[in-house]
Amino acid sequence: MRDLQLWQNIKAGDKKALKELHDKYFNQMCLYAFKSTNGALVVEELVSDCFIKIWESRKKIDIKISVKRYIFFILRNSIIDYSRRSKFLTESIDNIQEPADEAYFDEQRQYAYLYSVMAMLPEQRRVILEMAVFESMTYQQIAEKLNISKNTVKTQMGRAYRFLKEKLDPKDFYLFCFFHRNSESFI
Repeated sequence: MRDLQLWQNIKAGDKKALKELHDKYFNQMCLYAFKSTNGALVVEELVSDCFIKIWESRKKIDIKISVKRYIFFILRNSIIDYSRRSKFLTESIDNIQEPADEAYFDEQRQYAYLYSVMAMLPEQRRVILEMAVFESMTYQQIAEKLNISKNTVKTQMGRAYRFLKEKLDPKDFYLFCFFHRNSESFI
């Protein structure tokens, strides 16, 4: 569903539309917040608070052009408020930039290298990793869906993480782990 249609549904009180918007932009917003706060541990909280603000003020907001730019504007302001409260940022508030153009947040481009590294994994290991990371499935759910034991899933996930840790730059590996919040254990 297009963003402006999602926004109209959100304004009408549709919580499913809000969840869809959240799911669509959550990782991009976390990445932006992560970079803007130098890796602060409150990144997910800042992003989640943005969606709460959006929901609470949905009837007052009239977006006509870009929902994405608006939600990133809200996030930018939340980061500025956070930095004022915590004095955490090493750069001045004035140096927090507007979110870059659409290409900057293009997930295909951002994760292209990660996908190419994941493609090097043996098929079953890759499938298990994708189910855990991209579908947010638990190890038990993966085991049931693939008709294998939970221990097999754990073993394959451990091997996948070790492989990614070897192949990815440490910062990229950390970001990968950060976005895989549902993990039952990190290697």
